[in-house]
Amino acid sequence: MKLKQIFYALLFSLSVTAVNAQTTVPADYTKATITLANGTAISGYIKDNIKKSASVTFIDETGSNKKVYEGSDINAVKTDGASFVCISGDFFKTLSTGKLNFLQKSSNAANKVSYNGTEAVLNSGTEGKIGDYFVYAESKLKLLNKKTVESFISSDLTGCNEAVEKAKAINGDMAKLQQAVEIYNKYSLK
Repeated sequence: MKLKQIFYALLFSLSVTAVNAQTTVPADYTKATITLANGTAISGYIKDNIKKSASVTFIDETGSNKKVYEGSDINAVKTDGASFVCISGDFFKTLSTGKLNFLQKSSNAANKVSYNGTEAVLNSGTEGKIGDYFVYAESKLKLLNKKTVESFISSDLTGCNEAVEKAKAINGDMAKLQQAVEIYNKYSLK
C-alpha cells in the first residue's frame, strides 16, 4: 500500500511540474506572437536577439519546441511592449501604422549568411543603420534623413497641409516626423 502512495505522489508531482512548465515564462524570454513568412501566426515566448543578430529565439507555449527565426524567415513579431515588421531580413520597430507606416530600424542583416538547402545566400539587408527612421508604404521602404526629408515631404505628404507644416518644423529631429505621419494617416482616412 505504501508503494502505491509513493507512486501516486510521484505521479502528482510530475503532473504539477508539467503544468507549471506550461504557465511560467522562461527566463530572458517575453510572451510574443510571430507571423511566419507564409502568414501563419504562432504564439509562445521569444528571446530578443534582434539588435545582436537580426533574429529571435522562439519557444512554443508548451515549452517543448525551440527554434531560432531569422528576420528573413518571418513577417512580423508582436510582444506586449512592441511590434516589429521584417523587411529584407531586417527588423523594424513599428512606431505608427496607417497608409504610411513609420518605422525605426532595429537590426542589421546585411552580409548575414543564410542557406537555401546547401547553397549559401548572402543577405543584402536594407539601407541605413540601427536607429534610423523609415516610412514604409506600398511595399516601398524609404530612409528618412536630412538628405531625403524634403523629398518625403513633397511627395508623400502632399494634400495634407497640416502634416506638411508639422514635417517642416522638425528642425532635423527625424523622430518628430512620426507626428507628421500620424496626422497624414488620420487625413487619409477621410
